[in-house]
Amino acid sequence: MAGEDRERWDAKHRALGTGTPLPPDALRGHLDLVPDRGRALDVACGRGAVAVWLAGRGLDVVAVDVSPAGLAAGGELATAEQPPGRIRWVEADLDDGFPVEDGVYDVVVCQRFRAPALYPALAAAVAPGGLLAISVLSEVGDAGGRFRAGPGELVRAFGELEIVAHHEDAGEAHLLARRPPRET
Repeated sequence: MAGEDRERWDAKHRALGTGTPLPPDALRGHLDLVPDRGRALDVACGRGAVAVWLAGRGLDVVAVDVSPAGLAAGGELATAEQPPGRIRWVEADLDDGFPVEDGVYDVVVCQRFRAPALYPALAAAVAPGGLLAISVLSEVGDAGGRFRAGPGELVRAFGELEIVAHHEDAGEAHLLARRPPRET
């Protein structure tokens, strides 16, 4: 990501300030599937609303974003909402690849960041029995563009996982999927 993109995101996050903990869009109607312990990864976490929400559910979270201002806002939100230590904030440019290589996660979230080159790494980060919740801008019900997923892109990209829910409409695509548990 170019330095000017990082600066643009920093300016946006500084202007918005601290947010409110919120579940990811792909989990709407499925909050009961989120575990109350384990590990979570929030990719392109922005101001940390989802990361803090996941920590509030009892998960230990790794939250990754390119924007130091976004991560700082997330840290402020976490301080206001959670006991310390539940979230590890990681500054990384996802255009340079997947920065987190410390195992698998019970919940992997990627909201409003489309990077098809990272789809295999996102899928690989989901633990057996774990969930993937991903939301991106979509061409379905909206104009096309380089940042928008084509029809069925998420289902095709994450076909190795069991699809729990999938929705494409009004310029958005949401996918909730689960990696099958290991057989005993």
